Amino acid sequence: MTESILQVVHEVMSSPWVYLALFLLAATDAFLPAVPSESVVITAGVFAAASGSPQLVLVVLAAAAGALVGDHISYAIGRGAGGRLLARARPGSRRRRAFDRAADALAERGSLVLVVARYVPGGRTAVTVTMGALGYPRRTFTRFDILAALSWAVYSVLVGYIGGMAFENDPIKGVVLGIALALGVTALVEVARYARRKRRLREAESRDELLVPAADQESARTP
Repeated sequence: MTESILQVVHEVMSSPWVYLALFLLAATDAFLPAVPSESVVITAGVFAAASGSPQLVLVVLAAAAGALVGDHISYAIGRGAGGRLLARARPGSRRRRAFDRAADALAERGSLVLVVARYVPGGRTAVTVTMGALGYPRRTFTRFDILAALSWAVYSVLVGYIGGMAFENDPIKGVVLGIALALGVTALVEVARYARRKRRLREAESRDELLVPAADQESARTP
């Protein structure tokens, strides 16, 4: 059973149509986050290392081009219907929190957040739609999105390539290792973001504690 599945996957990865499939999956993932584009790109990297097919550079280019096109579609959706999407997102809901975090990150880090959002679950869609809804300059968006799409494609392919090199004779294990590495990176990013939010919350609480006594002293001096 495993051998037959491996044979089918190998045939798919050896087909010249795999590059079009990678392009379409990476593009669709921008506005339908459930599409497993990263897992497929990692799998392509594994087979590139294990069997030499598909071609590594072409995988990177197809995935990056698809991600770039998909992000611009997501940006256009935000530009045209972003206000309605935000209005429909209930306060406190997961979608609303994602949009709020994206807006805060944009205010703090600007366009560089496009790169960071690649490694945050659901972050890519929230950031691109929010940038469109806020009327972020398209030229600036495109410039940073090229960097984001290319870095994501290189990262995903290299993670798969490492898995393929580690298990050259067993690509299935290589895929598992590659996906595990990607999940590990995502988990580290989430832990770092959580620690950063906690630190900022503590700093805000400390500032409030300093301001309250000062306000009390001012009230006491006022007749």
